[in-house]
Amino acid sequence: MANILNKSPLAPDHFPNIRAIDGVRFSSVAAGVKYKGRSDVMLAHLSPGSTIAGVLTTSATRSASVLNCQEKLGQLSDEGAAIIVNSGNANAFTGKIGTEAMHAVVDAVSEKLSLSPDRVFSASTGVIGEMLPADRIIVKLDDLVRDLSDYGIKEAARAIMTTDTYAKGAFTEVQIDTKTVKIAGIAKGSGMIAPDMATMLVFLFTDAKVPQQDLQFLLSEINQSTFNAISVDSDTSTSDTVLLAATGMSGVSVTEETEEFKAGLHSVMRDLSHLVVRDGEGASKFVEIEVCRAQNDRDAKIHAFAIANSPLVKTALAGSDPNWGRIVMAIGKSGALADRDRIKIWFGDILVATDGFVAPSYMENNGAIYMQQSELKITVDIGLGQGRFTAWTCDLTHQYVSINADYRS
Repeated sequence: MANILNKSPLAPDHFPNIRAIDGVRFSSVAAGVKYKGRSDVMLAHLSPGSTIAGVLTTSATRSASVLNCQEKLGQLSDEGAAIIVNSGNANAFTGKIGTEAMHAVVDAVSEKLSLSPDRVFSASTGVIGEMLPADRIIVKLDDLVRDLSDYGIKEAARAIMTTDTYAKGAFTEVQIDTKTVKIAGIAKGSGMIAPDMATMLVFLFTDAKVPQQDLQFLLSEINQSTFNAISVDSDTSTSDTVLLAATGMSGVSVTEETEEFKAGLHSVMRDLSHLVVRDGEGASKFVEIEVCRAQNDRDAKIHAFAIANSPLVKTALAGSDPNWGRIVMAIGKSGALADRDRIKIWFGDILVATDGFVAPSYMENNGAIYMQQSELKITVDIGLGQGRFTAWTCDLTHQYVSINADYRS
């Protein structure tokens, strides 16, 4: 896993300064689940009365942890709660033994923290089809409980990394009725990233007081334009989990209609989703794809991801090749409605194609110069309606192949 040391060229300069979220504490530990000499398990402990929402992968081969979270979400309780996460092993496609390993970890955490097992949420990420060494995690629980801290979120973000090259975090504060509400989140994701609910592991925390149904509505809605709007390699993980916990410790009540909170949550989720794309395995370019004037929003999304997921488009981006014909190809194959002679394509503010042909003003050299940038925008006007969708992706480089060819070695 030497690639972990090679930080993405698209990485931010530093991990953000995340203020403590009242009502949640974090810890992390090196348990040796797969990796040697690095932390690979994190624990978050939430105060009594916390509400929890989540969105989970739609994969037909969901992991034991995903299935367990699925059963627990929506249950109401005045108890505290906990989230236990390991990296290095997805505990997916491991049958009855994997389910038993997951329950062993959950039950051990519930005992250590005096919680009902229904209030302990788990997630696992890493290699599929290998048995989870639950005993290595359980033996470290005393250390995890002892080291719980208001300020442990950065190390928690490091503990959930797999092929990630940097820890991912986001934070904001919003003012609601002159009072401050804090929202923070951490994420992991680098490969096996495609929009089929959430595309990675993400854990979000706020000190707002939010009813569970409102919390779930907000998370599900914002997910569509953030985590469900990104793609690295078009592969949907067996382990995708996004959990949002509201401790209520600020004393500020929030509903699904509280615009300030909604905007703040969207900001954190958008930033985390972009950080995942920027850390796409082998990525050298961050690409925004905006599709407008499609027949409807659904068609716009189909077109956007046909472009974002095309290996030919992504390799052209890697080579700084302004091959707009590949954009045309992707639109044509998407299955959504399009009319060749109404399509317009821009690279940045450069009009590339219009009216079924290359734009008269377009010069290939200008497109080639633009494509050398590390941050790109492709805009496509379908010309058929008011549908709109924006997706974010990265290029596909030789390094992506190298990382994934050596992943299990």
